[in-house]
Amino acid sequence: MNEEDDVRAPILLSPDEAASWCHISVGTLNHLRYHGRFAPAIRIGKRCFWTPKDLLAWLESQKEPA
Repeated sequence: MNEEDDVRAPILLSPDEAASWCHISVGTLNHLRYHGRFAPAIRIGKRCFWTPKDLLAWLESQKEPA
């Protein structure tokens, strides 16, 4: 098997799925995104999607200092 045979589509989460995954409302997600304080989105046409990896990185960045 070569690399071309192992290509998989990335998991992309919709705004509803991303908000649920982060335990926030879609309104909060949109507010944070509008102000540049949320995970970077992948834009496909007019729609935005997020990868679990980017959401995890954003969640980690939200930790309070010990």
